Amino acid sequence: MTTATTEGTGALLGVYKAAGPVFTGGEGCRLIAEDGASYLDFCSGIAVNSLGYGDPDVAAAIRGALDAGLIHTSNLYRTRPALQLAEWLVAHSFADRAFFCNSGAEANEGAIKFARRWAREAGGDERNQIVSFRGSFHGRTMGALAATDRPAYQEPFKPLMPGVRFCEVGDTAEVDRVLKTGRVAAVIIEPIQAEGGVLPVPPAFLKALRYLCDEAGALLVFDEVQVGLGRTGTLWAHEQAGVTPDLLTLAKPLAGGLPMGAVLLTERVACAVKPGDHATTFGGGPLVASAALATVSKIGDPAFLAEVRRKGRLLADRLGALSLGSGKVSAVRGAGMIWGVELTEPTAAQVVERAMEAGLLVVGAGPNVVRLLPPLVIGDDELARGVEILEEVL
Repeated sequence: MTTATTEGTGALLGVYKAAGPVFTGGEGCRLIAEDGASYLDFCSGIAVNSLGYGDPDVAAAIRGALDAGLIHTSNLYRTRPALQLAEWLVAHSFADRAFFCNSGAEANEGAIKFARRWAREAGGDERNQIVSFRGSFHGRTMGALAATDRPAYQEPFKPLMPGVRFCEVGDTAEVDRVLKTGRVAAVIIEPIQAEGGVLPVPPAFLKALRYLCDEAGALLVFDEVQVGLGRTGTLWAHEQAGVTPDLLTLAKPLAGGLPMGAVLLTERVACAVKPGDHATTFGGGPLVASAALATVSKIGDPAFLAEVRRKGRLLADRLGALSLGSGKVSAVRGAGMIWGVELTEPTAAQVVERAMEAGLLVVGAGPNVVRLLPPLVIGDDELARGVEILEEVL
């Protein structure tokens, strides 16, 4: 399959390298380029398009909002879609309250602010530090970037938000030492470090963090921006560890491809946040909230999640066979519909490029890990074909 190329990024700011075809349509689990070429999508817009392309329920919800003439009203006023979505999320999680924003980075910014606001009331001005982890990724806004372990991303924008301490995943003693200073407001961690190489955090460590936070009077924040809402086969990734956080951030698949993020929090934390402490212009608008309600209602169906788990086992088996048959694969890890294939050679960037030329869209997770994020609605035959193409490319 030949790959159409763009002529640079034109008037767009060059924060992304121009790559591959110009896409003009999508259907199911495939993207269609302007030259008519079809690409099997194992990227899902980086875990956004969980229901693939052209889902009729999401489309109907968007049309309904447009027909009602309500795209935006400002959060000075209430609209029913946001209220209904908040009620759904609270009913299907540990949380008592929901805050809506526009992205995962904004959700993590909000969680950091809410944690600091709570800690200030609970422990005074000194309790303001955030503990994050090496290999983490929480976003590119200034607060989220400060909690992201990417020196190359941070360096051009220093000085960053102060008060972030990085620990090693699995090192409970190190976390305990930092928490015992009495200055920590919250610990933030991804149940699977997706950008860091698809690295699942051991459930025992998540349980230890819950215990240590409780002992120290700090909050526990789970960043499920990429791995939440069915991606791992359960509605929330942390369900599989049996650990409950105080705050949860989510975004990518929430509104079926429209920009939306959220922070879920307990009443204990919510009580500390007062009117005027935080705000958003567009968060939870009726158009995106309508799309989100249709999306989560479908993903949250137990039968749908059971299918994700079944297909996740099928994908795991096929990737295991790929690993055994290729001397270029050193490890395969993941859950549900998020998997990382660690390579000895070539680089992840080379595989991403060659896979695109062969009609498969994948994404890297560091220099030597290829990340697979197929839509949750993908069929068995499409899963098999995607792994076949990856094998051919290797």
